[in-house]
Order: sequence, then structure tokens, then C-alpha cells
Amino acid sequence: MSRREPAPGDRPLDGIRVVDLSRVLAGPFCTLLLSQLGARVIKVESPRGGDDGRAIGPFKNGKSLYFSSVNWDKESIAIDLKSADGRELFLDLLGDADVLVENFRPGTMERLGLGWPMLHERFPRLVYGALSGFGQTGPLARRPAYDMVVQGMGGVMSVTGHPGGPPTRVGVSIGDLAAGLYLSSGVVAALFERERTGVGSMIDVAMLDCQVAILEGALTVYGATGEVAGPLGDRHPRIAPFGVFDAADAPIVIAAGNDRLFAKLCAAIGREELVADPRYDTPERRRAAADGLRRDLETTLRTRTASDWLAVLEEAGIPCSPVNDVAQVAAHPQVAARGMILDLDDPVLGSLRVAGNPIKIAGRSEPPTHRPPPELDADRDAILAELRRRR
Repeated sequence: MSRREPAPGDRPLDGIRVVDLSRVLAGPFCTLLLSQLGARVIKVESPRGGDDGRAIGPFKNGKSLYFSSVNWDKESIAIDLKSADGRELFLDLLGDADVLVENFRPGTMERLGLGWPMLHERFPRLVYGALSGFGQTGPLARRPAYDMVVQGMGGVMSVTGHPGGPPTRVGVSIGDLAAGLYLSSGVVAALFERERTGVGSMIDVAMLDCQVAILEGALTVYGATGEVAGPLGDRHPRIAPFGVFDAADAPIVIAAGNDRLFAKLCAAIGREELVADPRYDTPERRRAAADGLRRDLETTLRTRTASDWLAVLEEAGIPCSPVNDVAQVAAHPQVAARGMILDLDDPVLGSLRVAGNPIKIAGRSEPPTHRPPPELDADRDAILAELRRRR
């Protein structure tokens, strides 16, 4: 196999073509990630309104910002998969595709005559990514789901929020986003395997499975001890001090995750006596006495402003941060330095601000320009012309 060093503008998935049947958030988030890694993504949308996300607000100049946030750098063609002509066009589109992504309820593609067995026989190199609420198997496979459903069913809501409070949804759609992340990882793994075998595979990702997978220590602790985790607010379940603390004018985050950092924290704020305090002299005792430790630390922290303390703690090498809102995140110099805010020119929206690619590859540069989120069927003529040339 010939080898060459990749050029600065190369991306790992350059040359990979993704046909994207997904809609709303989980699937489009997956294909956005693949696009950011270099894949060409062609959205296949229903002629009757397109991706459901197009109808979800807020809107600017009549265009959905919800849809726009995860569908830039993609193309769009409208195809009626319920018609014979539409299915034939769709199969033509798959002729040069490497990946198909869909997030229909299981059984939908089979009813359209486009299920995995048929597609795999006709396109053996195709990688098929199927994302659904509960997966292709199991007693709930045919049940519909949304982010809120799997957050509740998967246990995440039970450990979110403050003690004694109502069940609380994570502030972002972690049910959708986690599933999109896992599916993108599975697709890339299947593409890598195809390089060895020459054969594509089907990736079956369930939103509920992904919520179970991100329960981290709560599930393992329950299995070993029977302890059922509950909400702790801003605290960590196993480490203290590790949370949000009040300064004189605003809260700050402090994460002193071991004995060394705890000693440095106490020295930095002038409370060295806390290191030898028998309530706090081991990690387990600090965890058990986390509420009392918070009160002792805040007695001192409330004497100065958040910015004063952050300067002191940063100088001492203690992990800490302000509690930023979205506007402060968007304006942060570290976020800018990492290219995590992109401004796109959109003919409808004007300037569109989106999150950049968090996967940085040494020696590679980000593309200088990006496509705005497409209007429904915007790329039909170009895609059909390409198909005609291929024939």
C-alpha cells in the first residue's frame, strides 16, 4: 500500500459520500460530525416539508435556526421514497455512496423495500447506520422516542437536578447528541473495517442504549453495592470539593480532585487548617462531609469577588472556572483560539454562527469556507446532473 503524508488541508473522510435520510437532531448531528471530518453529506428529504427540524423554531427570516445548527455543510435533494420513481432515484444515489444514515422507526425502511438485507445485497460495500429510540431488537424496538423520553427512561434525569427537586432534563438534548456521537463512531469503525474486508456492515444504535452507556459510575456502583444514585445538584458524587461555590458576587467552579490539589486550594485561600481537619483529611471523609466543607470554604470565598478568586486559584494551579452563559462562551478567547465559533454566510439568515469542529488533527487546517444549511431540494439539479454523467 502506498503511503504519503496528508496535506494540511486534507481531512480523514475526504472522498467519503454519505446519503443522509435522517431528520430532527440525532441523525443530523451524526452526519454533521462526518461532514466536519471531510465527508460529503447529501440530505435526502421528503418533498412534503423536508426534515422535520425545518419546522422547529426559533426562526429568523422564516428559516429554522434549530435545523440550521446541525445541517450546514450539507446538500439537499427531495425524493418521495413512497413512489417507484423516487425509490429508483434513491438507489441511483446509493450507487456511489459509502454510508447511508437513517433514523426512522425500525421496520420503516423494510416497508419501503429499502431494508438492510436488500441494500447489502445490492451494495455490499455500503455502511448502513440505523439510529432509533430503542434499536432494531428487543420488546420496545417499534416504539417511538424523543430525547426527553430516553433521558427519563435511561436514568439520566434521575441523577440530574438538586436533591428534593423534580426530575430534571439535562439542559441540552443529551439523548439525541449522545446517540449521534456513538453512531458517528460506529460508522467510522465500519469504514475502517471495510478497508480490510471490502464489505460494509450495519450499525444499530439505540438512543436508550446510549443513555445507559453514559451513566458511568452510577451503574457500576449500583451493581456492586445496591446504592441507587440520585441528584446532587452541582456536586460530584465521589469527589469533594468539586462543584460550584459562591464568591462575593458570583459563583465559581472549583475542582480539587485529590489530596495535593486540596492542600493547594486551602493554602491559596488562607485556610491551611482545613487540610489537617479530621473531617477532611482523606478523600472519603471530604466526600462524606461535602456540605460542611462547602460551608467552610464559602465562609472565605464570600469575602472576595469571583474574578479575584479565579486569579488566585489559577495562579496556584487549581482547576477552576467561572460559570459562563452562552454569550460568555461565544466571546471567550480560548474558544476563539480553538476555532470553535464559525460564522457562515447564509442567503436567508445573513450571518449564521455555529459551533466548529472539536476534533483537531495535528498539522491540518480547517476549511476556509463552509456551505450554509441548504434550502429544501436546493441541490437537485446538480445532483441529477452528476448522476447522469455517471451513467
